[in-house]
Amino acid sequence: MNMNQQMNMTNPSASPIPNNNGQTFNVGGHEVMDVHEVLGGLIGAQEQYMLYRPHIQDQELLHILDHQSQFMADQYNIMVETLSTGQDPSKPTSSYKMNQNNNVIYGLKPSQPKKPKQSVNELTDDCISSFMLGLLKTNATALTTASLEATNPVMRRVLADSIPNFVEMAYEVFLYQNKNGYYQVPVLQAQDMQQIRTGFSKATTGQQPLM
Repeated sequence: MNMNQQMNMTNPSASPIPNNNGQTFNVGGHEVMDVHEVLGGLIGAQEQYMLYRPHIQDQELLHILDHQSQFMADQYNIMVETLSTGQDPSKPTSSYKMNQNNNVIYGLKPSQPKKPKQSVNELTDDCISSFMLGLLKTNATALTTASLEATNPVMRRVLADSIPNFVEMAYEVFLYQNKNGYYQVPVLQAQDMQQIRTGFSKATTGQQPLM
C-alpha cells in the first residue's frame, strides 16, 4: 500500500471524487459541508425574497428585490455546477451592479420606538428591507467562511468572487434604508470623532528582521 492510499484510508474526505464527466477532482469533506451550507443559505434567501415580494409597497424596493433575486439565482447555479464538476463553470461569475448612489445621511432624527409586529399585514418596507439586509449579511459571512479553507481551487475562487457581490447587495439595501430613514447612522461629537480618527500612526516598515 502506498502513502497516498494510506492517507485516503485515514482521511476519506480528502479522496478524489468523480464529477459528471467521470473525471476526479480533490475536494475535502469540510469544504463540501461549508458549500452545502452556502447553497442552503442561497436557497433560503431566494425563497424568503419570494415571500416578501407581495408585501412590498415601494416600487424601488421591489426593483432591488427582483434584481438581487435574479443575481442570486445565477450565482447559485454557478456554485452548483462548480461543486458538481470541480472545473470552471460554463458561465463565469459576474459583478453585481447596484442602482443606489453612495450618499449616506448621518445623524439621528426622532422616531417612534420599535416593537414586534402582531400580524403580517403590519409589515412595512422598513421591516422587509431589514429582513433582506439580514439575509445578505448572513450569506456574505457564510461565503467568506467557506472560501477560507476550500481545497478545490475553482470552488474557492467562485466562493471568493461571490463575496464582494453580497457585500454590494447588502450595501445597496443599507443605502436604500438610510435615505428613507429606516437605518439611521449615529455620529459622535466632533471632538471625539477627531480623537479616534487621529489615534493611530503608521507602522515603521523596511527594517531588518531581528536575528
